[in-house]
Amino acid sequence: MRLNPGDTAPKTGSYKVVDQYGSVLNTVNVAKGDTMPPTQSAQYHYEID
Repeated sequence: MRLNPGDTAPKTGSYKVVDQYGSVLNTVNVAKGDTMPPTQSAQYHYEID
């Protein structure tokens, strides 16, 4: 599942920060219903398994 900064987290978990090339840069823990935090680049997104 792909999420962008500002989206609402569908479930609690550890979300991977992924760059435009598909490389995992970092992880963040987000609770269900919280807003996904900003990333360092507009080209980055979040993924969770």
